[in-house]
Amino acid sequence: MKRKFSGFSLAVISLFSSVFTLAQSSSLPRSTPEAEGVSSVGILRFIDAADKSKNEMHSFVMLRHGKVIAEGWWNPYKNDLRQTVYSASKTFTATAIGFAVAENKIKLSDKVISFFPNDLPDTISPNLAALTVKDVLIMSDGQFPDPSPLTRKNKNWVKAFLATPIVNKPGTVFLYNSLGTFMLSAIIQKVTGQKLMDYLKPRLFEPLGIRGIDWEENLMSQNTGGWGLSIRTEDMAKLGQLYLQKGKWNGTQILPEEWITEATSTKIIQHPDAPPAVRDSSDWEQGYCYQIWRCRHNGFRGDGAFGQYIIVLPDQDVVIAIQSETSSMQNEINLVWDYLLPAIKKNKLPADEKALYTLKARLSKLAITPASGSFTAYTANRKLNKFYILEPNENGISSMTLQITDSICHFIMNTGPDTYNLYYGAGYWKPGQTNKPGPSLVSEAKENFALLSPYKVVSNYYWKDDQTLIMEMRYIESPHREIITCHFDGNKITVDVERSFDYGSKKSVMTGVVK
Repeated sequence: MKRKFSGFSLAVISLFSSVFTLAQSSSLPRSTPEAEGVSSVGILRFIDAADKSKNEMHSFVMLRHGKVIAEGWWNPYKNDLRQTVYSASKTFTATAIGFAVAENKIKLSDKVISFFPNDLPDTISPNLAALTVKDVLIMSDGQFPDPSPLTRKNKNWVKAFLATPIVNKPGTVFLYNSLGTFMLSAIIQKVTGQKLMDYLKPRLFEPLGIRGIDWEENLMSQNTGGWGLSIRTEDMAKLGQLYLQKGKWNGTQILPEEWITEATSTKIIQHPDAPPAVRDSSDWEQGYCYQIWRCRHNGFRGDGAFGQYIIVLPDQDVVIAIQSETSSMQNEINLVWDYLLPAIKKNKLPADEKALYTLKARLSKLAITPASGSFTAYTANRKLNKFYILEPNENGISSMTLQITDSICHFIMNTGPDTYNLYYGAGYWKPGQTNKPGPSLVSEAKENFALLSPYKVVSNYYWKDDQTLIMEMRYIESPHREIITCHFDGNKITVDVERSFDYGSKKSVMTGVVK
C-alpha cells in the first residue's frame, strides 16, 4: 500500500487544538424512524424476534443518516453501562494503526521484527523476517495453530508471539489470531511511548465524545488490543458512524478518507474453497479487511464473541450497534437482515404515530426477567444460616456460608487468602459489586485483572424446589453471568458452578458437609 497520508500530519496537529470543539456533545442527535425513512413496525418486529430467539439481547442502538432512531437496553442493562466487547476491540486497535500511519510513525510495509529487537528468537525464519504490519492487520500472520492461548503461560506476549513458528507465507492464509492484534497494540506503544488507549484518547475518543472507557492490560502494562475494551453501546455506534462518514466527524477529517476505504475493503478471503452455498449464507465468509469483517448486503462490521456488533451498511446509510450474549452469532446477525434491513426505505416515510408510540413504550420496558422459582420453598427457607466445609476442589473454595434473611441471600465463599461476599435478591436484580472475578474467555490469560476490580453485578436467587437453590450473578460490564446451584441432602451439600457461555455443557462441582 502506498503512503498517501504524509500531508495529513498538519491536520492531526490541528485536531488536538480543536478536540473539545469537535466533541460538542457526547451524545448523537436523535430522530424518529419514519423521519429517517425507517419503519417503526419493522423495528418492533426485530425486537419481537430477538425476544423469541435463543439470543440474550442486552442493548442495541440504530442510526440512520447519523441520527439515533431506536435504542433499547434490556433491564438490568442500562444506557450508561459500559460492557467488554471482546474482539470488537480489534477495530479500535486497527483505527490506532490508521492514525499512526497518517502521522508517519509507521508504514504498513514495516517488518514486525523491526520494532522488537530485544524479544526476537535466536533463529529468525524467512517467514518471520517477512511478516509486516499489514499481514497482521489482515489476520494472515502465517502461524498455525492460533498462538493466542500462549497468553495463559507467558508474561511477555511479544516474545511468545515472535517465537511461534510461521508455517505459511505471511499474507497468504487467513487464520484468526488475537495475539496478532495484541502485537499491533504493542507496536503502537513502541512507536508512540503511549499505551494504545492513551494514544487513542485525543485522536478518537475525545473527538467522538467517548468517555468512561477501559481497556484490559497484560502484566507488562500493555493494552490487550485484540480484546478487553469496555465501552457503551452508543459509543460503539459512534465508531461505526465515523467509518460510514469516511473518517469525518462534525465537519472535520480526523482520519484520512483513504485509510477508511483501505481499511474496509476486502484484503483476504477466509476460506477461498468454500462452496457458494456456504459463502452465500455466512457473514464470516465475505472477506476480511483491517480487523474488520465484510458482511453480506455490502456491509462491514467489527464484532466480538457472543454477539458484540458494530454493523455498518453504507448503501442504507445505517449503523447498528449490539451488545448481547449468544451461542450463535450468525443467528443474531440474521435478525438484522431479516427484520431491520427490510424496514429501511430509500426516502422519508409518513409519520406513524401509533407505531412510534408502541415502539417507544416497548423500548422503555425491555427487560430480562429474573426467575422466581417455587414460592413454597422460598417461604419455607426465608430464614437460613448454615456453614459448610468443602472437599478440595478446582475452585480452591475451602468453606462457604449460606445466610438467607427474607428477600436477601448472603453467600460467602472462602479460599483462604480471599473471602467473597455475594448478595442475591429474591425475585429481583439486586445491584452490587464484588471482588470475585467473573466468567470470561480470557480469565486464564496473564493479565492485570486487579485493574478491573471491583466488578459491577446484579444478582437474583430462587428455589427450584425444596432441595435446590439457584443463585444467578450477572457481571453486567461483561456479557456473562455465573450460575451457582446448591443441592441439599440432609447435612450434605453439592454445589455446581456454571458459566453462562458454556450453555450447560460444563460445570465445576463442589461437595461439603455442615459443620
